[in-house]
Amino acid sequence: MLTKLKHFVGDESGATAIEYGLIATLIAIAVITAVSTLGNNLSSQFNKIADKLVKSPS
Repeated sequence: MLTKLKHFVGDESGATAIEYGLIATLIAIAVITAVSTLGNNLSSQFNKIADKLVKSPS
């Protein structure tokens, strides 16, 4: 029983999977944040262009 406990405590294979999961989560959060910010900025630019086109004299 003591041998199994020592093996369980020394086993780090689960820790590696958790680390990869955390890295993937952080990357996903960064991508979502960047795409959201880019989308808002792009929408703002299109709105500015549309306003200028509507206000321009024909």
